[in-house]
Amino acid sequence: MQRFTLSCLILFLILPFVTFADDKLVVFSGRSDKFVKPVIKKFTDKTGIKVLLHSAKSTALVNKLKLEGNRTDADLFISNDAGNLQQGSELGLFSAIPEKISKRIPANYRSSDNTWIGLSARARVLVVNTKSGVENKLLSIFDLAQPEFKNKIAITHSANGSFIAGATVYMLAKDEKQTLNWLKGLEQNAGRNVFNKHSKVVKAVAKGSADVGLVNHYYIFRHLAKHPNAPIKLLLPDQGGSDMGLAWNVAGVAISKHSKKKRDAIKLVEFLTSLEGQRIFAEVNKEYPTRTDVNAAAELPLISTIKIADVPMEMLGKKRNATMDLIDKAGLQ
Repeated sequence: MQRFTLSCLILFLILPFVTFADDKLVVFSGRSDKFVKPVIKKFTDKTGIKVLLHSAKSTALVNKLKLEGNRTDADLFISNDAGNLQQGSELGLFSAIPEKISKRIPANYRSSDNTWIGLSARARVLVVNTKSGVENKLLSIFDLAQPEFKNKIAITHSANGSFIAGATVYMLAKDEKQTLNWLKGLEQNAGRNVFNKHSKVVKAVAKGSADVGLVNHYYIFRHLAKHPNAPIKLLLPDQGGSDMGLAWNVAGVAISKHSKKKRDAIKLVEFLTSLEGQRIFAEVNKEYPTRTDVNAAAELPLISTIKIADVPMEMLGKKRNATMDLIDKAGLQ
């Protein structure tokens, strides 16, 4: 009896200092913590609602949500790729986001059933070495496959989510045959300049190991913020009158179908899409806010001056498997 009383007393004393996951919103996050934590911290400061980030690859987290089913602790899912969000939607893993929130975001940046919405957008662009002299030879993304660029380009490996999403856009904006030939050309021209991160692609171009690289736009600005004298610049391909425009992708959020804290989950989505939340994304991530009434970081090209390929974001998920089959067919790493 004495032992029981002592145990209860110890528990009573330490209970106020113990934080249980039950007290927090659990977010399965496919984004690096450094890009999510600033906006999450501001949300907690404003609402008092604590958030636990469970970070991993977006694809792995979708699979985890599927396997766990109604046993999952996840209240929300944040992905760095519309393709994974759409696949989760098609697996029935998410609840619809209230229309009063989802309508803040343009229709092409969210799923048609509002089970996920985009939070920040990115462009597939070229980073060129300003000393290489190739700038005027690159009008289209498809130019990277030309024989003259053999051993002069740098890319990420083909399992990269942004690589897959970009190839999906090209396949839909052009056609499968042209995209397959382009992928085969990349395989021939990249040589050893195939990396696991976009930041390494930018570094290779800055060092002169490659003349040009295929990356998401913000990696260029992050590199220049640390190395302002680096001999690199951003190049926007496919911007002519009859050209397809840039491949576009979004990072976004969904509410778990089996969330036990839907009210608080909705509050977080509401904050992420608020003016304040969107401004934090713009400044921290150097991505484009998906709200049209929030400006991107000052150093980025104005979105009004950019031609974007007319491919709805949910198609990045609907055609993801077809793209991966095409990538395998091309023999890319």
